[in-house]
Amino acid sequence: MKKKYTLLFSFMLFFMGLNAQETPTVEIKNTIVELKIKPSATDSTIVATDVAHWVRYDSTKLKNKLFLFLPGTKGIPVRGPKKLFDTAIELGYPVINLSYINQPAVARICRGENLIADAKCAEKFRTQRVFGTQVTPLIQDEPQDAIVPRLTKLLQYLVKFDKKGNWNNYLENGAPKWNEIIVTGQSQGGGMAAFIAKKKLVHRMISFSGGWDYAAKNKIAGWYANESITPAERWFGTYHAEEPKAETIDASYVAMEIPKDQIFRLTKKVREGRRAHGEAIRNTTYKELWVKLLTTASN
Repeated sequence: MKKKYTLLFSFMLFFMGLNAQETPTVEIKNTIVELKIKPSATDSTIVATDVAHWVRYDSTKLKNKLFLFLPGTKGIPVRGPKKLFDTAIELGYPVINLSYINQPAVARICRGENLIADAKCAEKFRTQRVFGTQVTPLIQDEPQDAIVPRLTKLLQYLVKFDKKGNWNNYLENGAPKWNEIIVTGQSQGGGMAAFIAKKKLVHRMISFSGGWDYAAKNKIAGWYANESITPAERWFGTYHAEEPKAETIDASYVAMEIPKDQIFRLTKKVREGRRAHGEAIRNTTYKELWVKLLTTASN
């Protein structure tokens, strides 16, 4: 029977400066632990997009690798894709679906006059949204709002308040231990995952239909071809053949030098009432592929 507990420890309220509405919800079912934690609970200076992070794992199957997922535009962490996450959890990975500012998307900002004015618009946009470096006036993201600072604060928080999760495995000198993290994401989030893997040595990068940044009309962004700290054998990408941006996504994967046998062009019939763009993360007929993406040997 599912039990729900709200952590109301007085020491948490004292150190974190929270009220009862801001404490995380913990759900426990057998050996499965699920947490919903607002970014502001981990850092009181975070005020933008305070939608809860979603964390889930099986306490009896924990591996020393973390499955980090970055949702796409308008994505809300608690809404999935649960079947993909369940597969990762079955394989022993703790899962974090990270809450970050995912609107406006890079595709909405780096186009038209903005792109004409600066061919590196998309690279600057992602730099600010991922790392917090203030390099563009086109978005209002503050340093603490960025993906990496949010992940850092969440992991530090989990170390303190969720001893079962062994979260120290994913921190080194107070920062994410990237070589222990599988960085994944869908659409805009897939692009963010790839951008991180360019700059950090991650255990693995999996992009599900990850973005379509441009440097000019019909010309993909230059950052895709930038040198990568994460070696090519750790990169994986998927997209569906019927996606409107399928060919652009494929071109970006080629530019990033993802090995051909690690790019998966999906062709199964799109489910009725669904969009091709989301099939790779939500259609359970791809479970065998999900397992392959998570278990293929990488150095």
